[in-house]
Order: sequence, then structure tokens, then C-alpha cells
Amino acid sequence: MNYKELISGGVKLLDVRSEEEFNEGHIEGSVNIPVNDVQSRITEVKELGSPLVVCCLSGGRAGVAKALIEAAGVKEVYNAGGWESLL
Repeated sequence: MNYKELISGGVKLLDVRSEEEFNEGHIEGSVNIPVNDVQSRITEVKELGSPLVVCCLSGGRAGVAKALIEAAGVKEVYNAGGWESLL
């Protein structure tokens, strides 16, 4: 799966790092919802559409977020790992 291609094609990128981490550097156009807020903001996450690409620093938090999002009924969610791999 080429995540860069998906994102350049208009698929939303959800960055689940903390707000502080996100503010230190992120991919333009990505949406920041920290992993600890994903469940409480699931409506907002669903509004991003599907497919959805999720990233964090190394992939661990993105994996947790992916599971939460899929449990909420979103079918096509991808863990792209660390955000810097998408630059």
C-alpha cells in the first residue's frame, strides 16, 4: 500500500500524536486528534471519511487508534506508521 499516493489522491491523514508533538512538525493538511481523544471525538474522526490513513511517531499509537476507529465501524483504516516516513 502506497500511503503517500493515497494522501496525494485526497485521502485524509489523521495524526494521533500529542498536540505538542504535532506542533513541532507535521504533514501539511493532516488532522491532529491525539490517540487518547479518538474515542471521545469519534464523530469527528468519522467525518474525515474512508479510507483513512493514521500516523504517529513510530506506529504504536496509530495501531491503537486504527483499532478504535475500526471498532466504531469505519471499514478502511490504514496504519502508516511514523509520520516522517510520509514526507
